[in-house]
Amino acid sequence: MSYRIDNLQYCNWSENIFRINNKAKLDAVHVTVAYHEDFDEVQNNINQWQVYFNDFKDLIFHGKTYKDIEKAHKENKTAIFFGFQNCSPIEDNISLVETVHNMGTVFMQLTYNNQSLLATGCYEENDSGVTRMGKEVIKEMNRVGIIIDMSHSAEKSTLDAMQISEKPITITHANPSFWHEVKRNKSEILLKELSQSKGMIGLSLYPHHLLNGSNCSLESFCEMVAKTAEIMGTECIGIGSDLCLEQPDTVVEWMRNGTWTKNRDYGEGSADNAAFPRQPEWFKDATGFNNLKDGLVNVGFNKEEVDGILGNNWFNFYKENIF
Repeated sequence: MSYRIDNLQYCNWSENIFRINNKAKLDAVHVTVAYHEDFDEVQNNINQWQVYFNDFKDLIFHGKTYKDIEKAHKENKTAIFFGFQNCSPIEDNISLVETVHNMGTVFMQLTYNNQSLLATGCYEENDSGVTRMGKEVIKEMNRVGIIIDMSHSAEKSTLDAMQISEKPITITHANPSFWHEVKRNKSEILLKELSQSKGMIGLSLYPHHLLNGSNCSLESFCEMVAKTAEIMGTECIGIGSDLCLEQPDTVVEWMRNGTWTKNRDYGEGSADNAAFPRQPEWFKDATGFNNLKDGLVNVGFNKEEVDGILGNNWFNFYKENIF
């Protein structure tokens, strides 16, 4: 069986985007339901997803375990899995970890770029690692079944999380820094540790994470995948596109600034390039998975390896770790 899974999207959700994902034959998508929201605000976001599930039941449904990926594949639908790109919805209350899991949350990042109550973000000058509360929250996430995501975290904090967690962690959307060195991408040391701990990385198609940005070539991306596989093995690699289709530029400003600053922070952009960046021509939306398939074959991956990278590796991770 060949599954297709995109393990991170944050789109301006609509019937059109659900149909694009369906056309791309995506069996599962991990969607962001929180960036800076508190508990009450994330409840509102999840309530909106219940509206989507009712209105577009022919296209999507709420996914909670790997069995829902199997169900989606059989029914030609997309299973939607909830995730937080920050720990803000649990506020300073560890009891909310179980509550948000009961609401359907499957992934949670310990940080989003900045220092949090749990760990250090990748934009901080000093990385003090996982905090006292972070250690307790990791244990609680392990207990209830929420997967730790360190996509926006700093290196020491990420290595700490691997050591503290009794279950494999993820980096759902990032690329190796050997290919494109930016704060959000990850070192070879970290990638090796991630693979040894049976974790997963979702390689990102967000232009700020790509060599040459929006002009990144399919060949360059797939060559990067091949080198990453030499470091990690293919079984730890998937896709987390970080697609933000049809989002207005006010949303990227919210992602970068939230409520933590009164000054304008440009994150991976700049004052001259503050908007959402243009997607590469070969990955304008999820139908670009077809181009990825061809590109991976062209750099030497066999069918089993390609199927793994495009979805089966994530499926196996869900089967072993999400319950």
